[in-house]
Formats: sequence, structure tokens, C-alpha cells
Amino acid sequence: MRKIAFVIPWFGENIPGGAEMELRGLVTHLNEAGVKVEILTTCVKDFNSNWNENYYKPGEETILGVTVRRFKVRKRDEQKFAEVNAKLMRNEKISMQEEKIFCEEMVNSTDLCEYIDKNQALYELFVFIPYMFGTTYYGCQVCPQKSVLIPCFHDESYAYFECFKTAFSRVAGMIFNAKPEMELANRLYNLESVEQIVLGVGLDTDIESNAKRFREKYQMNEPFILYAGRKDKGKNVDTLLQYFDEYKKRNANDMKLVLIGGGNIDIPEDVSHDVIDLGFVDKQDKYDACAAATLLCQPSHNESFSLVIMESWLCQRPVLVSGACEVTKRFAIDTNGGLYFNNYFEFEGAVNYILQNEDTAIQMGENGCKYVKNHFAWDVIVKNCVTFFENAAAQK
Repeated sequence: MRKIAFVIPWFGENIPGGAEMELRGLVTHLNEAGVKVEILTTCVKDFNSNWNENYYKPGEETILGVTVRRFKVRKRDEQKFAEVNAKLMRNEKISMQEEKIFCEEMVNSTDLCEYIDKNQALYELFVFIPYMFGTTYYGCQVCPQKSVLIPCFHDESYAYFECFKTAFSRVAGMIFNAKPEMELANRLYNLESVEQIVLGVGLDTDIESNAKRFREKYQMNEPFILYAGRKDKGKNVDTLLQYFDEYKKRNANDMKLVLIGGGNIDIPEDVSHDVIDLGFVDKQDKYDACAAATLLCQPSHNESFSLVIMESWLCQRPVLVSGACEVTKRFAIDTNGGLYFNNYFEFEGAVNYILQNEDTAIQMGENGCKYVKNHFAWDVIVKNCVTFFENAAAQK
């Protein structure tokens, strides 16, 4: 099999973000397994930087043992884009002309697309991640018969674009992180002729955790709910804080809420003494916190996977997720590794059930751990991914 080129708007060794982390892990392990891989990307630094700025020099470099080719970013009209994007974030319907503006003024690189066009013969496939960026939308149309998407779909306004329905129905393949994501894609797009697989995200499954070490280091003797991730309303952390505030008013116990990760969010004053914000911690402390927690709560409504859920299960602790997120809800149901909630009273009931039934909580954690190791260990991911690429290449 010839080289596989992975296309992403930005790439670096330490860039944060779910799609960015997923791709780094995948290309690193494919490369280590002997698969020829390359990264095609722009010169933009990362998601949070200026999308008009060529932070890196165009050209070739090696990162994590993989060749990375950078191309100058196409200049964009930030104001036009912001006006359309504001409507989409409010879930307002937009016109076809506004769809066109969104795509044209999204981060993109004409030079990158020209490189794909001129060098098609050098590559077996071009794999694009994630779906809504110009590098994916325009790039996958250069040679759709050689294009594979790792879309990272959410049920959100962007996914309903008419232009995406047309472009994405012509690609050779799609790789999904979870079954509900694949089901959503097949509801929105005509994918009858598109090779598909639910692959998931690879994980280092041999992690070590120590609950006692965490409790001693952070002086934590009380039971606690753990939240690990970005602290903002987009992750529904405000609801978690509101529910925890109500929980403490209704339950006479010493339950705490521990927050790990970046970002800032207002903590209700009445419960501030029971919320412990540790900010960023290293990986080992995060794993130890998972092991020590009564449960990990993932309240987000929009996830195409959830690394923190898998990490909690690898540390053999149960999870509590939002019933509004089909992906995390399905994980909880399929594994019998946790519970889900749709309102405050379901949240309270789930927390108390896990708190008061430790044997069941242990079994939930063990169920989740077994599931993660069977589905998302790197050797499993690499094997399934290579087989998929071979099938997609044969279909073209």
C-alpha cells in the first residue's frame, strides 16, 4: 500500500483538541506499525490562533517521526465568516449563499489543494479530519475517489449544510468514533456507496492509577464526583455546578466535586466550599483522581467520543453522562459501565445509587475497563484501520 496522507487544518506535537489528539495518536501508531503516513496541513498555529496568519513556514518538517508538509493559508474575510457563524451558533437557518460564505471564509489552503491534485499518484488515500473545515470540504473534492473522512460529527447546525451533503456522499470512505455518529451521518447524507467503519479512538490501555496516592497528595478523604475537561458552558459544566449545588442542599453528606482542566466558570457561592478546582494536573494525577473518585461525570451534550470516560473505565470507576448526548449515553448502556441523566432528579438518583452501592460501582468500572481494552487498545485500532484503508482503496 502506498502512502496515506492525513489532512488537518493545523498540526503540532502539543496542540490541544480532540481531533488533533486523535490524529496525533493514530498517525504515530500507524507509523510505528510500518504504515507509510504523512501529514498535510496549513501554516496556521492552532484553532485558537489567527486563521489568517502563517505562523509556521511553508515546507517540510518531521514531527513524532512523521513527515509534515505545511502550506500557506488562504486569506479569509473574518467579518463575513463571523456573521454567518453567529447565526449557526444560534441554530438559525441560513441560505445557500451563506453556506458558500461559511465554506469560502473558513480556514483553507489553495496551495494544499493544488498539491493534492498534482500528487494524487503518490498516495493511496487522503484522510481528512474533521468535517467542517475548508481543508476537508475543498480537499476531499479534489479526488473524492481517494478521499476518506474522519468527520467527528455532532448533531449540530453545521452538519446539515446542503453543500456537505453533496460533497461527502462522493468520498471513498468514512471512519467514525462511535455508532451514534455513524447513524447520524447516514440520516443526513446518502452514504450508500461509501465504505464505513466505527473505529473509535486509540488509547494506551496499560495506564496505572492509585487512589490512595491522589487522596494523600490532595488531602481528599471525602467521596467526590470528578469532572475532567475544559470548564465552560459549551461542555455543560454550568449545569453540573447547578445540579451539584442543588444536590448539596438536598443531601446531608460530605460529597465533593473536583474539577480538573483549563478554563474558567462561575461556581455558585453556596457550594464553593464543596467544589475543588485543581486546574491543570499531569496525566498521572488525572488517572489517580479517576481511581479515587466515586464516579466521573461527563455532562457534555456534544461528544463524538470521550477520552475521559475511557480513562475513568481504565481506572475501573463508573461514569455518569448526559442523556442528551447519544454517543456517551450509548457507551454507558452498551458497556453497563455507568448511568445517564436527563434532569436534576435523575442526576441525584444516579449519584446516590453509585455512592451507596460500591460493589455495583466496582462492577461497572470493570465492565467499562474490559470494553475499552477490547475495542480501543492501539493494536486493535491499527489492525482495523489498516484493513479499512485496504478495503477503501480497493473500492476506488
